[in-house]
Amino acid sequence: MTRLKRATLSVVMIAVACLVALPLYYIVVNTFKTQAEMVASPIALPTSLNLQNYVAVFRDVPLAQSFANTLYVTVVGVLVQLLIGAMAAYGMIMRASRFNRILGIVLVLAFVVPAQSTLIPLYRMLVGVNQVDTLNGLVIMYAAGAVFCFFLIQGYMRTLPFEVIEAAMLDGAGAVQIFWRIVLPLIRPILVTVGVFQTMWVWNDFILPNVFLSSPEKRTIVLQVYTAVGEFRTDWPSFMTLSVIALLPMVVFFVVTQRHIVSGLLAGSLKG
Repeated sequence: MTRLKRATLSVVMIAVACLVALPLYYIVVNTFKTQAEMVASPIALPTSLNLQNYVAVFRDVPLAQSFANTLYVTVVGVLVQLLIGAMAAYGMIMRASRFNRILGIVLVLAFVVPAQSTLIPLYRMLVGVNQVDTLNGLVIMYAAGAVFCFFLIQGYMRTLPFEVIEAAMLDGAGAVQIFWRIVLPLIRPILVTVGVFQTMWVWNDFILPNVFLSSPEKRTIVLQVYTAVGEFRTDWPSFMTLSVIALLPMVVFFVVTQRHIVSGLLAGSLKG
């Protein structure tokens, strides 16, 4: 690539990055302004470092409870997805029967069904087991994400050195021992990669909490932001402040874990 092409590509990428970052810039700078300052100059930098919006949000909104609810649902939900997805992939690969092939086709068909079309029957099912408006019921709903985990883990698991597994079988190791002591350590890169994707999905999800949760004390942080639209309908700086607080954990999480995403995907492609 010539120097002119590299310079042109750099200019284009910087322009696209600035365009994508503009909404985030707009939200962040207005968290340090009053309502009047925002109306007068929404794009300009704040004249002073005004933290009053952050103080008001932490004082008036139950952020600690919302963050605790979101953390519980995210951690437990993602762990359940990874466990079910990994066990399903292990069973499918270790026993390639006709039934498993048919089941794999059914999972593919289920995977392409829009989630919104199943909300009503899922709600009725949760009503039947008294899990509506509970965090555990929400975790059950997120467990369906194990299908996505299954497909990614299965593709990675096919690249494993099965000589190690066969040697363990000859030594008398059972299926459970092989799974926990051999397979799981070998698929750690893809588990981390899938875990990052699913964590970002569960943390930022709005549809399922909005449908299955109704009690204010059980709101997730994204649902708390949605509720604030009514509470802060005339105070947009406070609403934007709450949005920044809700986004900040996932921004930090993504920055810290992005190298694991790249390494996990590259490991799978190189093995294949």
